[in-house]
Amino acid sequence: MVSVNTSHTLPTGSGQTDFRFWLGSLPVDFSPQEQAAILRACEFAQSFYAGEPDAMRHALGTAAILAHQNMDHESIVAAILGGVTEHDADGAASIMEAFGEGVARLVDGVSRMSQIREYTAPEGGGKREQGAHIESLRKMLLAMVEDIRVVLIKLAERTQAMRELARSDDGEIRRRVAREVQDIFAPLANRLGVWQVKWELEDLSFRYLEPELYKKIAKLLDEKRAGREQYIADVREQLRLELQKNGVAAEVSGRPKHIYSIYKKMKRKGVDFSELYDVRAVRVLVDDLKDCYTTLGVVHSLWQPISGEFDDYISHPKGNDYRSLHTAVIGPEGKALEVQIRTRDMHNHAELGVAAHWRYKEGGKQDAGFEEKIAWLRQIMEWKDEVHDAGELMEQFKTGLFQDTVYILTPQGKVVALAKGATPVDFAYHVHTDLGDRCRGAKVDGSIVPLTYPLQNGQRVEIITVKQGGPSRDWLSPSLGYVKTSRAKAKIRHWFKHQHYEENVAQGRDAMEKEAHRLGLPLPNLETLAQKNRFAGPEDLLAAIGRGDITARHVVAAAQEQTGLKEGEEEWHLPASRTGLAPSSSGVLVYGEGGLLTMIAKCCKPVPPDAIVGFVTRGRGVAIHRQDCPNILHLDESRNDRLLVASWGTSSGYYEVDIEIEANDRQGLLRDISEVMTREKVNVVAASTLSRGLQAGMRFTVQITDLNQLRHILALIQEVPGVAWAQRRNY
Repeated sequence: MVSVNTSHTLPTGSGQTDFRFWLGSLPVDFSPQEQAAILRACEFAQSFYAGEPDAMRHALGTAAILAHQNMDHESIVAAILGGVTEHDADGAASIMEAFGEGVARLVDGVSRMSQIREYTAPEGGGKREQGAHIESLRKMLLAMVEDIRVVLIKLAERTQAMRELARSDDGEIRRRVAREVQDIFAPLANRLGVWQVKWELEDLSFRYLEPELYKKIAKLLDEKRAGREQYIADVREQLRLELQKNGVAAEVSGRPKHIYSIYKKMKRKGVDFSELYDVRAVRVLVDDLKDCYTTLGVVHSLWQPISGEFDDYISHPKGNDYRSLHTAVIGPEGKALEVQIRTRDMHNHAELGVAAHWRYKEGGKQDAGFEEKIAWLRQIMEWKDEVHDAGELMEQFKTGLFQDTVYILTPQGKVVALAKGATPVDFAYHVHTDLGDRCRGAKVDGSIVPLTYPLQNGQRVEIITVKQGGPSRDWLSPSLGYVKTSRAKAKIRHWFKHQHYEENVAQGRDAMEKEAHRLGLPLPNLETLAQKNRFAGPEDLLAAIGRGDITARHVVAAAQEQTGLKEGEEEWHLPASRTGLAPSSSGVLVYGEGGLLTMIAKCCKPVPPDAIVGFVTRGRGVAIHRQDCPNILHLDESRNDRLLVASWGTSSGYYEVDIEIEANDRQGLLRDISEVMTREKVNVVAASTLSRGLQAGMRFTVQITDLNQLRHILALIQEVPGVAWAQRRNY
């Protein structure tokens, strides 16, 4: 596909003759019925664009770009009618009546995409946060449409708009539109493999954003684009004939580097223009591996290789399994030329597989599920040239790929990704816990909707709140449909758990007294226990017991460390040799001599600041248990003399702990949970999963430094879509 200047083919009047001339200039042979539909669209649009010749010129320019991509006649018609709904409130109904549901859907899809013209990066966010926001916008634009042709029409429309910007004297408008194109639309064109559109969008946006750099690189090229393209065409033909003489069946393609690509490479490699050897490049596709090296020999016999510019990625593939031969030579007229050689299988892998070219170019975090969808869309782009029936083409282009996520806009323009079926309540809790707690209503695109309303892609949501208040218990009822995400459910439950403070304190105190009485122990020093367990005071500790966050048994067991008392005794008698705290081999403090060999018990896996106790084993040193470990609580009385009072020392280290996860089973669940571990730099030493119908149970053994880190990890896992709960494993 080559760049096309449509200005000379656009009609200057409104008559049918002019439109027929324009239609005849297009490179696609439409059927008589299709031609009639396109001409009808031109006349229909002209009635709405009357008095605005630029609007008609823009519409036909967009349609011409699509025609050069071999798009179907419905796409051409939709491009011509794209601005009608902006000129007339009843335009959508008129299009439906005149051109049918298929064209109306395309026009509506383009109109919806056009609503995301103003985007706002998060205030105060760094480059990483802004990059994530823009990436969410790209995904949302694809997810908003059922028919991928909508995206292709929008890309063509933006390309035409960029061409027209050359006539604008408003520098601010140029920069705003160019930034939008560079951040959102050029990467989408890249991912979908619409190369010529991608190159033109990048070059034009670069021209408007960095005019001086653009002119400098253009001058360095020292030849017009047409001349460069002719040079590549001559090289392709010469190489094709030479390969034919050597019995190699090959497909030779190529293009000169576009200006923005040259700039990016100079910036990435930190080199001058003179040090680039791939300003002009050709690619050779062959049938099998041996032909790759035969072709390499032919290339080096035709032109002189440049020293140090040969890479054999077939024998030594890149880390992403990219395979190809790269060489640079002094081509005709003494100009540097890059040649890439690969088999068709290697090419398909590079374009559609894990080594996809756009990942290398764009960098950043990878999303395996999204990449799989893009690969599918890229294949659809290749199939469209083989599908001639418009109805069949529409079915092929139905994405059906973004079924699991919806992308919603905040009033400030920030994109929020939620599970499909999420409601305004889910949205509110995702934005901020306090916003969810005080949520009482919602507006979607300016209209009030029920709190059970399932949100759709691209909608702008505004939450209506009260000054004070909390969630309703009805929100947790699955049958009522107020919340979909586990994150919102967890935050609602958390709110109710922290209500009725005084009642929880009383229940906690009663539970403490009963447990101490059952064990025959005095009440412990609550002030000290609260401080040690990082509570603000004794009442907060008792409230936590009353809510069920911790058990009274756990607190009483921890108190034994303070008093040295055991069940039914006034004192905890220790041998004389165990009367002082001394560090052990693991840094745990135990009563006795220093340097004791200790090990963390595998049955309960204590972690600071768990209340712990030591148990003298036979031949394996002292095992450190949690004080509420069943093996300790049910220890035979005859072995009580082997217990040692123990406490955590000041040395830092890593401790193993088991966590359990229950979730709704889905593809990518294990990957998403593992990403949380990786991002938080948590080492996983063991993992097991078990699927039971639609449910999945997972168990991980991880290494952490303390319980605070564990609580943080569990909270993050709880936010993974589909996770019902995540907790430390009970013994």
